[in-house]
Amino acid sequence: MTSPPRTGARRLAAPLVAGALAVGALTALPATQAHAAGSVVKVTGGQGNWQLTVNGAPYQVKGLTWGPSVADAEKYMPDLASMGVNTIRTWGTDASSKPLFDSAAAHGIKVVAGFWLQPGGGPGSGGCVNYLTDTAYKNQVLTEFPQWVQTYKDNPGVLMWDVGNESVLGLQNCYSGDELERQRDAYTTLVNDITKKIHAVDPNHPVTSTDAWVGAWTYFKKNAPDLDLYAVNSYNAVCDIKSAWQQGGYTKPYIVTESGPAGEWEVPDDANGVPQEPTDRAKADGYTRAWNCVTGHKGVALGATLFHYGTEYDFGGIWFNLLPAGQKRLSYYAVKRAYGADTSHDNTPPVITSLTAEGGAGAVQAGKPLTLDVAATDPNGDPLSYEVLDNSMYLDQSKQLNPLAFTNLGGGRLQVTAPDRPGVWKMYVKVTDGHGNVGVETLSAKVVPPVINGTNLARGKPATASSYQASYGDCPCTAANAVDGNQTTRWASDWSDPQWLRVDLGATTTVRHVQLLWEASYAKAYTVQTSDDGQTWRTLSTVTNGDGGVDDLDVNGSGRYIRVNGTARGTGYGYSLYEFGVYG
Repeated sequence: MTSPPRTGARRLAAPLVAGALAVGALTALPATQAHAAGSVVKVTGGQGNWQLTVNGAPYQVKGLTWGPSVADAEKYMPDLASMGVNTIRTWGTDASSKPLFDSAAAHGIKVVAGFWLQPGGGPGSGGCVNYLTDTAYKNQVLTEFPQWVQTYKDNPGVLMWDVGNESVLGLQNCYSGDELERQRDAYTTLVNDITKKIHAVDPNHPVTSTDAWVGAWTYFKKNAPDLDLYAVNSYNAVCDIKSAWQQGGYTKPYIVTESGPAGEWEVPDDANGVPQEPTDRAKADGYTRAWNCVTGHKGVALGATLFHYGTEYDFGGIWFNLLPAGQKRLSYYAVKRAYGADTSHDNTPPVITSLTAEGGAGAVQAGKPLTLDVAATDPNGDPLSYEVLDNSMYLDQSKQLNPLAFTNLGGGRLQVTAPDRPGVWKMYVKVTDGHGNVGVETLSAKVVPPVINGTNLARGKPATASSYQASYGDCPCTAANAVDGNQTTRWASDWSDPQWLRVDLGATTTVRHVQLLWEASYAKAYTVQTSDDGQTWRTLSTVTNGDGGVDDLDVNGSGRYIRVNGTARGTGYGYSLYEFGVYG
């Protein structure tokens, strides 16, 4: 199995569940009755004719993965029930789970209760485990998981137990070759051992195990015969599961534990070389398509917990969440329709049909005005409000969204100041309707240093520095890198103050403008100075509030030598310059 590592927003929060009221689904119980007794849940039938039953009645998992905090369960469970959801899924079960189980049960919702094993989450979350030799870890989970099963097995909120999440995939980030195969065999054998322990404690709820795509199923088929059913996380490839199940000769049913719109790892790159996020409309269609493909594998696919009933408001939250910051999107209503709930009287979100950057998004000048053209309508005729945000995920892996001041020029034209730091940024436009709904579209913008008229007099000239990093990462990072005209190479100093970078212009030269392109390790305080002999310096500009990115400085002076003299670093690292531009 060679699925690519996951990036962006995964593991948004703790538990996940999916569902909508299916045939035989439980009706909401008063809170006082929710603790009466646990349900008897079974996988019944035979090859190609399986079904899930709860207390003998057929049950189709119509679910969502759960993102809010447990403390907010009572706030959101009524909303989930109104969507036709009958199931939520979580990734972990522990002492904090009881209020979630209780609240779910009180509202006729059940929980696919997860247990986390390392290295989960595809890329590996929490570190590597040697499943051949780490007896202490294996004994820990073999003891701990059944103890939580014993604690909660009679809670009517429990639907089934789910052991592990994407660890068969995640092990590729810890091992390779034959050792990877041995580790995967050992991991899935442990899953089977845990399954047997859970069955011994709780014969009334099935046990499954989740991984990314069906490549893990070959290991489960060989090493985990005690699993009652399989589970799979699959996004844009969800409609291929049926044929993969058939071709693999599997003899157990499955549920889809994560699916929805295409993820970062499944979409083409845009013109700026970053994953092209689907539009709001495409995301909504992704949920509809996923559910149709799940229900299309009759007698084998027992339902799904789609991803993600989350309120997280960041890079991943915008990509996947049905209600980031609590605002409902087109995808929210797509899931509600898929699960059979009535949407005919709902006030639904604004629809953004296009988002573009005037002048193009391939060469946006840092710190200069940037105008975004937005075409948006509201199906209910509501007045619209706008917000603009940016994100530096593809510069520094930050997931944070940063609100931007903007001027509404009218006609859907919103003018902002472009980010000051060169590189590819994500720009977001939110359109809200005043009724709790939101439309969101994104585009990438490649930010470049502002264009300076004239010739860079420092380019290719001899450069020296007080220090430079000789190795590590992309280094050696010599002084010459700051005057080579290449905005991907840099000078980097020692991690101390002060430090300087000097350029020999070759002859006395008049200097009118300096442009400094900082890497993430910038100068908070520095001076720009000239000298006739490289010994005695005259200060042309003093900066005491530097914040990195691009510094454009108008100056007036002359000299054969020019230098940047850093006196206070903006980070705990050294000083780092991509380019030192000098103009006459």
